[in-house]
Amino acid sequence: MERNMFCFQCEQTAGCTGCTGKAGVCGKTANTAKLQDELTGALIGLTHACSNNPKTDQTDRLILEGLFTTVTNVSFHDETLRELIDRVNAEKNRIAPGCVNCMSRCGNTDNYDMTRLWNADEDIRSLKSLILFGIRGMAAYAYHAMVLGYTSDEVNAFFYKALFALAEDWDMQQLLPLVMELGKINLTCMELLDRANTETFGIPQPTEVPLRVEKGPFIVITGHDLYDLKLLLEQTEGRGINIYTHGEMLPAHAYPELKKYPHLKGNFGTAWQNQQKEFANLPAPILYTTNCLMPVRESYADRVFTTEMVSYPEMVHIGAEKDFTPVIEKALELGGFAEDAEFTGINGGTSVLTGFGHGAVLGAAEQVVEAVKSGAIRHFFLVGGCDGARPGRNYYTEFVKQTPPDTVVLTLACGKYRFNDLDLETIGGLPRLMDMGQCNDAYSAIKVAAALAEAFGCEVNELPLSMILSWYEQKAVCILLTLLHLGIQNIRLGPTLPAFLSPNVLNFLVEQYHIAPITTPEADLKAILGK
Repeated sequence: MERNMFCFQCEQTAGCTGCTGKAGVCGKTANTAKLQDELTGALIGLTHACSNNPKTDQTDRLILEGLFTTVTNVSFHDETLRELIDRVNAEKNRIAPGCVNCMSRCGNTDNYDMTRLWNADEDIRSLKSLILFGIRGMAAYAYHAMVLGYTSDEVNAFFYKALFALAEDWDMQQLLPLVMELGKINLTCMELLDRANTETFGIPQPTEVPLRVEKGPFIVITGHDLYDLKLLLEQTEGRGINIYTHGEMLPAHAYPELKKYPHLKGNFGTAWQNQQKEFANLPAPILYTTNCLMPVRESYADRVFTTEMVSYPEMVHIGAEKDFTPVIEKALELGGFAEDAEFTGINGGTSVLTGFGHGAVLGAAEQVVEAVKSGAIRHFFLVGGCDGARPGRNYYTEFVKQTPPDTVVLTLACGKYRFNDLDLETIGGLPRLMDMGQCNDAYSAIKVAAALAEAFGCEVNELPLSMILSWYEQKAVCILLTLLHLGIQNIRLGPTLPAFLSPNVLNFLVEQYHIAPITTPEADLKAILGK
């Protein structure tokens, strides 16, 4: 049967096998999906052109932009994709003039036909998908670091290496080392972004963030880009407009250089997939800085603004000049709520905590180690990752609720909205529930785990630490590969296993790393704790 499209890169993919109809579950049309494939094929052609010709910083940036654009829920705009494809092709022609679509010293610089990958042997397709989806996620992290002035030659070089390999007729023995190398390079990339964020905005500090929205004009900013938030705070200073974070922007409240702005007031909304309902009657504009955009509904379309790689038809886009005047004017026009509005998390909490990155947790390392040695802390759980709409994700809420009082729950990324408003009280003078930040702050969790292992003179896998992860899109893929590169064992993953893992590749991961699907909170807690 002829397919309108093929996409299986995110957790919600149709039937846990792939979206093949007129539109994907995420909302992108078949034509958009085909253009994203065409863009990816153009990027592969560009890397072949660069194999024997010098690239520039402009080329590096274009690779990042192209990969980032194809992450789930970033771009739904065909015109934007066509413009980016044209830019990639123009860059290829600039680098290798006269060598396009030929076999010469440049090699084959044809744009790659992605149907070759989707129709390949299932094991080859699986490993190449791991590589492609992993570098898409890593590109988002590298892009955020780049806009703050931080780049890595090692990280940039790997994007070319990985894209080049996708067009090669490699077997599993050749592809598997590249998959594992991706995990290694992503660790370098996350460290780069961590350094960029902390050197630019300061070391995150534990911070309580209210969910109340004060009366008067306000703007909601969503996505991941902290630099966009800083610019918005600067441009709204003294204008009588309050700023509220949404989704993965919540951890911004913990950074000293951002929290110093008194009009950064709190956080609005719950999980990203609830935005179509929660934004419907919001008397304020919403600024999207990265992914997590859902198809925009008419009820709030006049209030949506995009920037960076995010693009949606007919929405106002803030370009490279970063003049947020249209957003500011819309906030003043709408006026906000007439009175303070009280909101809660999904469990009824009125505030949430954030800011427990590696700087804060390791600052209390002696306290943590002593609590473990005394028996006050029996076990650590890292319950983090992406949220999504598929039924079964309430598992994570119930799991956290059922963790015993002598355990600590570390969390990160947007999956925490399932439970981050719960009051789990304290243990050893520390909150039992500690939010480490955005998805890229998995680096913080890795730093903390390594420090604890050193303190106890053991391997990370010997720590009383279990990872219970949820996934949705491609940044979760590169983080998982980083954990596997570090040799982390016994990860529990859900709510479903990735559709792009073939049985043989999945068996390899199970045999080598003992990855397992989540079951029930009761059964998994019993298996981990022994009772």
